[in-house]
Amino acid sequence: MTKKMNANIIVIKIGSSVLTDEKGGLDVAIIKNIADEVNRIKKRKFGVVIVSSGAVVAGMQLLALGKRPEYLPEIQACAAIGQPQLIKIYDGHFKKLGILTAQVLLTQDDINNRARYLNAKNTILSLLKRGVVPIVNENDTVSTEEIKFGDNDRLSSLVASLIEADKLIIASDIDGLYKFDKKEKTKKEIIRKVEKITEEIESLAEDECSRFGIGGMYTKLQAAKISTNAGIECVLVNGKKKNSFLNAVNGRETGTIFVAKQPKIKARKRWLAYSSGSKGAVKVDSGAKEALVRKNRSLLASGVLGHSGRFNVGDAIGVVDENNKEFAKGITNYSSSELNKIKGRNTKDIEKILGYKYYDEVIHRDNLVIL
Repeated sequence: MTKKMNANIIVIKIGSSVLTDEKGGLDVAIIKNIADEVNRIKKRKFGVVIVSSGAVVAGMQLLALGKRPEYLPEIQACAAIGQPQLIKIYDGHFKKLGILTAQVLLTQDDINNRARYLNAKNTILSLLKRGVVPIVNENDTVSTEEIKFGDNDRLSSLVASLIEADKLIIASDIDGLYKFDKKEKTKKEIIRKVEKITEEIESLAEDECSRFGIGGMYTKLQAAKISTNAGIECVLVNGKKKNSFLNAVNGRETGTIFVAKQPKIKARKRWLAYSSGSKGAVKVDSGAKEALVRKNRSLLASGVLGHSGRFNVGDAIGVVDENNKEFAKGITNYSSSELNKIKGRNTKDIEKILGYKYYDEVIHRDNLVIL
């Protein structure tokens, strides 16, 4: 069951800053407001997925900790204690509205692995088809890099791409993306619409973290970039304000809208571009880059200058130019050790060098996506 359901799908990401009260605990009233708004959105025949932070905050509250622990095992312990409490509160408020919830815990490996990726997609779509609200979080207890970098923003964009959502709403405790006066070090008016996330837009991000959360504006912009590149509109709103989600769904002015790119990338190439983990990279010359980017060609061994990392046949790898800038990703037909032997050589020489030949192409164009 890989087809998208008929109803439109909204993914709402709730940050720790939204869920945290002034004393540093979970703000139960905010969670009630979230449930109420989601209920009203669902009545408009939308499927809703919530990607929620807050497990660590809930654990800190139960352990009576005043600030976020510094060491990974302690953070993971807080997450393990807090996750059931977080889901219990969500579930309690939704049940009063006659809505079932489901807990979905994901790790980066679930997104990287194609089979597990599709299984997660089918499970979430099945829940939505039955009117359930999936509540997604990183599996913080076993995650390492993900919990360290606070990528629930990124996770929400990957989930939106995974289930081909119509809109991603990222809720924080600010009103949107602000213009910033670097000389006066003050925020100015909100930017209401961003057509493209440029370096200038990224420079507006204040990479700051609260004592309870670990994300910042930078991670939200990266999430918006993934979402919009996948053809999904992203809206950054203040989750502490009532009706912010409804306003975003209804297209009313609220927060900052990041416009989706069109046309949408095909599902498999979306996974390859934004969800698969690279096992290494291959460096190509300018002629090969031109053929890949401008002429929609496959990558041949003759255009390969070298590689980094260790990878096997079928692994996802990055493609970098002579300046080491990644501009594409693809599925390799040759391992790193094989590539080291055939780099720069003509296709007709591969079998002579290796004693066999899998394919003419190092990366076939059907398994390549330009970033």
